[in-house]
Amino acid sequence: MTTSADPAIDPAQIRGPRKLGPLTPLVGEWEGDAGVDLSYHNDDDETSHTSYFERAVFRPIPIQENGRQKLWGLNYSMTAWRHGEEAMDPFHDEIGFLLWDKADGQVIRNVVFGRGIAILAGGDAGPESRELHFDAKPGEPSYGILQNRYLMNRAEIRDFTSTFTIVDDDTFSYTSDLRLRLAATGAEMHHTDRNTLHRVKRYHPGTAAG
Repeated sequence: MTTSADPAIDPAQIRGPRKLGPLTPLVGEWEGDAGVDLSYHNDDDETSHTSYFERAVFRPIPIQENGRQKLWGLNYSMTAWRHGEEAMDPFHDEIGFLLWDKADGQVIRNVVFGRGIAILAGGDAGPESRELHFDAKPGEPSYGILQNRYLMNRAEIRDFTSTFTIVDDDTFSYTSDLRLRLAATGAEMHHTDRNTLHRVKRYHPGTAAG
Protein backbone atom coordinates (compact mmCIF):
# COMPACT_ATOMS: atom_id res chain seq x y z
CA MET A 1 0.00 0.00 0.00
CA THR A 2 1.32 3.45 -0.95
CA THR A 3 1.14 6.23 1.63
CA SER A 4 1.52 9.99 1.36
CA ALA A 5 5.01 9.64 2.85
CA ASP A 6 6.12 7.21 0.16
CA PRO A 7 9.43 8.56 -1.24
CA ALA A 8 8.46 7.23 -4.67
CA ILE A 9 5.78 9.93 -4.95
CA ASP A 10 6.90 13.23 -6.43
CA PRO A 11 4.90 16.05 -4.74
CA ALA A 12 5.38 18.22 -7.82
CA GLN A 13 3.26 15.78 -9.80
CA ILE A 14 0.31 15.86 -7.38
CA ARG A 15 -2.42 18.32 -8.36
CA GLY A 16 -4.97 19.82 -5.98
CA PRO A 17 -8.51 20.73 -7.03
CA ARG A 18 -7.29 23.76 -9.05
CA LYS A 19 -10.58 25.62 -8.75
CA LEU A 20 -8.90 28.49 -10.59
CA GLY A 21 -8.27 26.16 -13.52
CA PRO A 22 -5.63 27.54 -15.92
CA LEU A 23 -5.35 30.73 -13.82
CA THR A 24 -3.87 28.77 -10.89
CA PRO A 25 -0.17 29.33 -11.77
CA LEU A 26 -0.59 33.12 -11.83
CA VAL A 27 -1.40 33.57 -8.14
CA GLY A 28 1.27 35.75 -6.53
CA GLU A 29 3.42 38.77 -7.30
CA TRP A 30 5.64 39.11 -10.35
CA GLU A 31 8.28 41.39 -11.86
CA GLY A 32 9.72 41.66 -15.35
CA ASP A 33 12.50 43.86 -16.73
CA ALA A 34 12.38 42.89 -20.40
CA GLY A 35 9.22 44.70 -21.55
CA VAL A 36 9.01 46.18 -25.04
CA ASP A 37 6.27 48.59 -26.13
CA LEU A 38 5.68 49.62 -29.76
CA SER A 39 3.45 52.68 -30.01
CA TYR A 40 2.88 56.00 -31.73
CA HIS A 41 4.46 58.96 -29.92
CA ASN A 42 2.46 62.12 -30.57
CA ASP A 43 5.16 64.54 -29.42
CA ASP A 44 7.69 63.12 -31.89
CA ASP A 45 5.15 62.16 -34.59
CA GLU A 46 6.73 58.73 -34.92
CA THR A 47 6.19 55.09 -34.07
CA SER A 48 8.97 53.65 -31.93
CA HIS A 49 9.89 51.10 -29.27
CA THR A 50 10.13 51.70 -25.53
CA SER A 51 11.64 49.27 -23.01
CA TYR A 52 10.12 48.96 -19.55
CA PHE A 53 10.08 47.37 -16.10
CA GLU A 54 6.78 45.89 -14.91
CA ARG A 55 5.16 44.70 -11.70
CA ALA A 56 2.06 42.45 -11.64
CA VAL A 57 -0.09 41.18 -8.76
CA PHE A 58 -2.73 38.42 -8.98
CA ARG A 59 -4.96 37.67 -5.97
CA PRO A 60 -7.80 35.11 -5.73
CA ILE A 61 -11.34 36.47 -5.28
CA PRO A 62 -14.45 34.78 -3.83
CA ILE A 63 -16.48 32.61 -6.21
CA GLN A 64 -18.81 34.68 -8.41
CA GLU A 65 -22.27 33.31 -9.25
CA ASN A 66 -24.54 34.50 -12.06
CA GLY A 67 -27.54 32.22 -11.64
CA ARG A 68 -26.19 28.77 -12.53
CA GLN A 69 -22.91 30.19 -13.81
CA LYS A 70 -19.98 29.89 -11.42
CA LEU A 71 -16.81 31.87 -11.97
CA TRP A 72 -13.52 31.48 -10.15
CA GLY A 73 -10.93 34.16 -10.60
CA LEU A 74 -8.28 36.67 -9.68
CA ASN A 75 -8.21 40.40 -9.32
CA TYR A 76 -5.02 41.81 -10.74
CA SER A 77 -2.96 44.88 -11.49
CA MET A 78 -0.12 45.44 -13.94
CA THR A 79 2.00 48.60 -13.76
CA ALA A 80 4.93 49.53 -16.01
CA TRP A 81 7.71 52.12 -15.88
CA ARG A 82 9.99 53.11 -18.74
CA HIS A 83 13.60 52.18 -18.09
CA GLY A 84 15.26 55.16 -16.45
CA GLU A 85 11.94 56.35 -14.99
CA GLU A 86 11.40 53.66 -12.33
CA ALA A 87 11.27 56.28 -9.56
CA MET A 88 8.76 58.39 -11.51
CA ASP A 89 5.12 57.96 -12.52
CA PRO A 90 4.36 54.76 -14.48
CA PHE A 91 3.55 55.11 -18.18
CA HIS A 92 1.06 52.22 -18.07
CA ASP A 93 -1.38 51.07 -15.40
CA GLU A 94 -4.23 48.55 -15.60
CA ILE A 95 -6.50 46.81 -13.12
CA GLY A 96 -9.07 44.11 -13.66
CA PHE A 97 -10.18 40.52 -13.20
CA LEU A 98 -9.17 37.23 -14.78
CA LEU A 99 -12.06 34.75 -14.61
CA TRP A 100 -12.42 31.00 -15.21
CA ASP A 101 -15.74 29.56 -16.40
CA LYS A 102 -15.15 25.84 -16.03
CA ALA A 103 -18.55 24.73 -17.39
CA ASP A 104 -18.16 26.65 -20.66
CA GLY A 105 -14.37 26.30 -20.92
CA GLN A 106 -13.76 30.05 -21.08
CA VAL A 107 -11.16 32.42 -19.68
CA ILE A 108 -12.25 36.04 -19.36
CA ARG A 109 -10.17 39.19 -18.94
CA ASN A 110 -12.11 42.17 -17.59
CA VAL A 111 -9.63 45.06 -17.70
CA VAL A 112 -9.68 48.83 -17.27
CA PHE A 113 -6.74 50.95 -18.43
CA GLY A 114 -5.95 54.27 -16.78
CA ARG A 115 -6.21 55.98 -20.17
CA GLY A 116 -10.01 55.60 -20.19
CA ILE A 117 -10.34 52.25 -21.93
CA ALA A 118 -12.39 49.24 -20.78
CA ILE A 119 -12.17 45.81 -22.40
CA LEU A 120 -13.97 42.54 -21.77
CA ALA A 121 -12.04 39.87 -23.68
CA GLY A 122 -12.23 36.10 -23.66
CA GLY A 123 -11.30 32.82 -25.26
CA ASP A 124 -11.51 29.04 -25.03
CA ALA A 125 -9.35 27.23 -22.46
CA GLY A 126 -9.10 23.96 -20.59
CA PRO A 127 -8.29 23.50 -16.90
CA GLU A 128 -4.62 22.73 -17.68
CA SER A 129 -4.11 25.18 -20.57
CA ARG A 130 -0.69 26.84 -20.63
CA GLU A 131 -1.65 29.48 -23.21
CA LEU A 132 -4.58 31.77 -22.46
CA HIS A 133 -5.98 33.78 -25.37
CA PHE A 134 -8.10 36.89 -24.87
CA ASP A 135 -9.83 38.55 -27.84
CA ALA A 136 -12.27 41.46 -28.13
CA LYS A 137 -13.73 43.68 -30.85
CA PRO A 138 -15.68 46.96 -30.69
CA GLY A 139 -19.44 46.44 -30.82
CA GLU A 140 -19.36 42.77 -29.86
CA PRO A 141 -22.12 42.02 -27.32
CA SER A 142 -20.01 39.65 -25.21
CA TYR A 143 -16.32 40.43 -25.66
CA GLY A 144 -16.15 44.11 -26.58
CA ILE A 145 -14.21 47.37 -26.21
CA LEU A 146 -15.08 50.85 -24.91
CA GLN A 147 -12.90 53.95 -24.98
CA ASN A 148 -13.30 57.61 -24.09
CA ARG A 149 -14.43 60.10 -26.72
CA TYR A 150 -11.03 61.74 -27.19
CA LEU A 151 -9.34 58.43 -27.96
CA MET A 152 -12.21 57.30 -30.17
CA ASN A 153 -11.66 60.37 -32.36
CA ARG A 154 -7.86 60.13 -32.45
CA ALA A 155 -6.82 56.51 -31.87
CA GLU A 156 -9.85 54.30 -32.45
CA ILE A 157 -9.35 50.71 -31.31
CA ARG A 158 -10.33 48.26 -34.05
CA ASP A 159 -9.24 44.99 -32.39
CA PHE A 160 -7.64 43.63 -29.22
CA THR A 161 -5.75 40.35 -28.86
CA SER A 162 -3.61 39.14 -25.99
CA THR A 163 -1.99 35.89 -24.88
CA PHE A 164 -0.66 34.83 -21.48
CA THR A 165 1.81 31.93 -21.65
CA ILE A 166 2.76 29.91 -18.57
CA VAL A 167 6.42 29.17 -19.24
CA ASP A 168 7.13 27.31 -15.99
CA ASP A 169 6.15 27.40 -12.33
CA ASP A 170 7.80 30.76 -11.73
CA THR A 171 7.71 32.41 -15.17
CA PHE A 172 4.98 33.69 -17.46
CA SER A 173 5.06 35.86 -20.55
CA TYR A 174 2.45 37.84 -22.42
CA THR A 175 1.84 39.60 -25.69
CA SER A 176 -0.76 42.27 -26.33
CA ASP A 177 -1.88 43.87 -29.60
CA LEU A 178 -4.22 46.83 -30.01
CA ARG A 179 -5.02 47.54 -33.64
CA LEU A 180 -5.61 51.28 -33.92
CA ARG A 181 -6.72 53.75 -36.55
CA LEU A 182 -4.71 56.95 -35.98
CA ALA A 183 -6.27 60.27 -36.95
CA ALA A 184 -2.79 61.84 -37.09
CA THR A 185 -1.65 59.56 -39.91
CA GLY A 186 -4.93 58.33 -41.36
CA ALA A 187 -3.56 54.78 -41.20
CA GLU A 188 -3.87 51.75 -38.99
CA MET A 189 -1.07 50.52 -36.73
CA HIS A 190 -0.48 47.79 -34.17
CA HIS A 191 0.28 49.02 -30.66
CA THR A 192 2.03 46.01 -29.15
CA ASP A 193 3.47 45.07 -25.77
CA ARG A 194 5.37 42.02 -24.60
CA ASN A 195 7.19 41.01 -21.46
CA THR A 196 8.38 38.02 -19.43
CA LEU A 197 7.77 38.14 -15.68
CA HIS A 198 9.17 36.09 -12.80
CA ARG A 199 7.45 35.30 -9.53
CA VAL A 200 8.79 37.28 -6.55
CA LYS A 201 6.16 36.29 -3.96
CA ARG A 202 3.85 33.33 -3.42
CA TYR A 203 0.57 33.39 -1.51
CA HIS A 204 -0.18 30.60 0.94
CA PRO A 205 -2.93 30.04 3.53
CA GLY A 206 -2.10 31.76 6.81
CA THR A 207 0.15 34.37 5.21
CA ALA A 208 -0.71 37.96 4.38
CA ALA A 209 -1.46 38.49 0.70
CA GLY A 210 -1.04 42.22 0.85
